[in-house]
Amino acid sequence: MAVSVRDVAAAAGVAVGTVSNVLNHPDKVAPATVARVQAVIAELGFVRNDAARQLRAGRSRSIGLVVPDAGNPFFADVARGAEARADEGSLAVLLGNSDEDPSREDNYLDLFREQRVNGVLITPASGDVEKLSRLQAAGIPVVLVDHEVPGSAFCSVSVDDVEGGFLAVRHLLQQGRRRIAFVGGPSSIAQVANRLRGARRAVAEEPRATLEVVGMPALTVLHGRAAGEEIAARADVERPDAVFAANDLLAVGLLQALTMLRTVRVPEDIALVGYDDIDFATATVVPLTSVRQPAQLIGRTAVELLLRTISDPDGDYERRVRFRPELVVRRSTTG
Repeated sequence: MAVSVRDVAAAAGVAVGTVSNVLNHPDKVAPATVARVQAVIAELGFVRNDAARQLRAGRSRSIGLVVPDAGNPFFADVARGAEARADEGSLAVLLGNSDEDPSREDNYLDLFREQRVNGVLITPASGDVEKLSRLQAAGIPVVLVDHEVPGSAFCSVSVDDVEGGFLAVRHLLQQGRRRIAFVGGPSSIAQVANRLRGARRAVAEEPRATLEVVGMPALTVLHGRAAGEEIAARADVERPDAVFAANDLLAVGLLQALTMLRTVRVPEDIALVGYDDIDFATATVVPLTSVRQPAQLIGRTAVELLLRTISDPDGDYERRVRFRPELVVRRSTTG
C-alpha cells in the first residue's frame, strides 16, 4: 500500500500542512523539522503524487514538443536544445513524433492538453493551424518550431529557408555547374517549398543554368538512395552536374547510391549539397557540403520564447525569431 502524506505526518509528529511545506516550500519550515520530515520520508519510502499536485495547481511541470520526424538528427538536436533550456527552468519536455501524420499530431495535442502542459512547441504536419488556435484559446501557449505562419498570432522560431536554398544553389553555380537538380520531399512541407524557391531564385540569376525538380514522397535516406539510383541510371548527357537535396538525409542516400554504383563520381561528375548540416555530414565517404541550421539554438530559443509568453503575454519582445542559415563547404562540391 502506498505511503501517504498523512502517514509521513503521523510518523514525524507534525501536521499534514507541515509535510506539504517541506515538499514544496522548505524555506517556511524550521531546519530541524525539515530534517526530521525528510528522514521519515526516506525511511517510509514516500513518493509524492505529482499528478494530484498538478491537478490542484492547474499545470504540470512539462512542455510538449511535437516534431515531424524524431529519427531525423536535426529534430533530435532541436529537442536536445529544448530540453537543456527547459531543465534550467525545472521543466521536462514530453516528445511526440507525428511522422508527418496530422491525425497522430492531433492525438499528441489532445494528450498534452490532458496532461495540462505549460505550453506546446510544434513543427506542424500540415498547414491547418486551427487546432493550434484552439489550444491557445484554452490557455496553452504555442510556439512554432522551424516553421512560421505569416500574419498569424503564433510565436515562432525558424530559419530563412529561402535564403538557405539560394546559398546552396549559388554555391553550385559558382563551382561552374549549370544543370542543377533539386531533390525534395512533398511540396506541402513548407521548408521544402521555401528551399526550392531559393534554388529557383539563384538559377534565375544565371541565364545558362537549368533547374530540374525530382520529387520524392519523403525526406529519408532510402528515398535519397532511390533518387540517386535513378539519376545514376541516366545517360551522361541527361544527368545533372549538381544536386541540391532538401535535407541531409536525402543527400546521404544520394551519396550512398552514387558511390556504391561507381558509375558517377562525387564531386567530379555530380556536385552535391545537403541541408541541415547534421553530424553525419562530416562522416560520409565524401564529406558533405551542407546548409547549416542552428538546431540546438532553435530548440533552446523556442523554450525561451514560450517561457516569456507565459510570464509576460503582453510584453514588448520579438515574437518571431528567424535565424540566417550558413553554407558549410566540404568535399562533395569542391573535390
